[in-house]
Amino acid sequence: MTDALVIGAGPAGLMAAEALAEAGLSVLVAEAKPSPARKFLMAGKSGLNLTKSQDSAAFIKAYGDVPALRPMLEAFGPQEVMAWAEGLGQPLFTGSTGRVFPTAMKASPLLRAWLAHLERLGIDLRRRWRWTGWDGGAVLFETPEGNQRLTPRVTVLACGGASWARLGSDGVWAKHLPGQTAPFQPANMGIRIHWSEHMARHLGQPVKGITLRAGDLQSRGEVVISAQGLEGGGLYEVSRAVRDGAPLILDLLPDLSATQIRERLARPRGKQSLSNHLRKALKLPPEKQALLMEFTRPLPEDLSPVIKGLQVKHSGPAPMDQAISTAGGLRFDALDGGLMLRTRPGSFAAGEMLDWEAPTGGYLITACLATGLWAGRAAADWARTHG
Repeated sequence: MTDALVIGAGPAGLMAAEALAEAGLSVLVAEAKPSPARKFLMAGKSGLNLTKSQDSAAFIKAYGDVPALRPMLEAFGPQEVMAWAEGLGQPLFTGSTGRVFPTAMKASPLLRAWLAHLERLGIDLRRRWRWTGWDGGAVLFETPEGNQRLTPRVTVLACGGASWARLGSDGVWAKHLPGQTAPFQPANMGIRIHWSEHMARHLGQPVKGITLRAGDLQSRGEVVISAQGLEGGGLYEVSRAVRDGAPLILDLLPDLSATQIRERLARPRGKQSLSNHLRKALKLPPEKQALLMEFTRPLPEDLSPVIKGLQVKHSGPAPMDQAISTAGGLRFDALDGGLMLRTRPGSFAAGEMLDWEAPTGGYLITACLATGLWAGRAAADWARTHG
């Protein structure tokens, strides 16, 4: 017997478990994989971006039009995330763009400290427990010890989205909530491009210092030329609009106006090749020249408009399982203000399985933590008031 059951041991599930245990409930966390928080650990391999230090209005704006998230992010936003991590003994630093990282630049020390704290709270973490649905009021699992039936007072679902299935986010849970989910779509994803042969020597190269525009979204950053197409943080910030069909436009020289580019290219070229002229007159590096040639042949006489507004011809988003995160999932209209399922009183949901999306840059982890805390506290309140 357990007071509270949490399904999924990612950031949202662990935060919900912490809230439930601190409220005095006995808590069991069921994780389908052999170890917890696998996607969280993967995110921290190249530096764990926990959150972004910016004012609340600007931070919340990054999530688009999802009013249901606002109170949760206001209750547990960047400052609260930083205080929580430091409370676990993890020093942080803030980069020049406002992104906040553990000084260790890895997820594993933070996760170890967190799991140790949860163990001290008495939380029982069960590995290789795969949720298979409900039977009346019982929650069903396949486990190494055989099939299990639990009847907790409250349950928090934190099952993740539908990308990186090998890390545990496979979206299979949606079949247990028919009629309550929006279709999954890739978010923070690359795009597919069938490159011509001349691009082969540029594969793996970053394209830095560009502005990307799609629909009403814009970012200043970089992308990477991969064998499959383009990927990278600059693209992820506008990927929602690209996925929805807006053209992707690159400004290869955002610090120069079209007039300045035109004036520089009008300088005597002599016997220089066009490539050398572009390099010397504009400091346009090989990878930017390659993109220009790839998408603009034959080149117009006036290059300034295409340098300032290069339209990328692509074949759509990369496969969903390769996306950093997903849009779609459990709709907010299927939940009450405490994130409780309207069709199943006492069962709550949190994290990436909810229907929201945000760019990389600390927004994803923060919202998972915030919704996990919100659902955990609401579940604890429900358990107290319903015996």
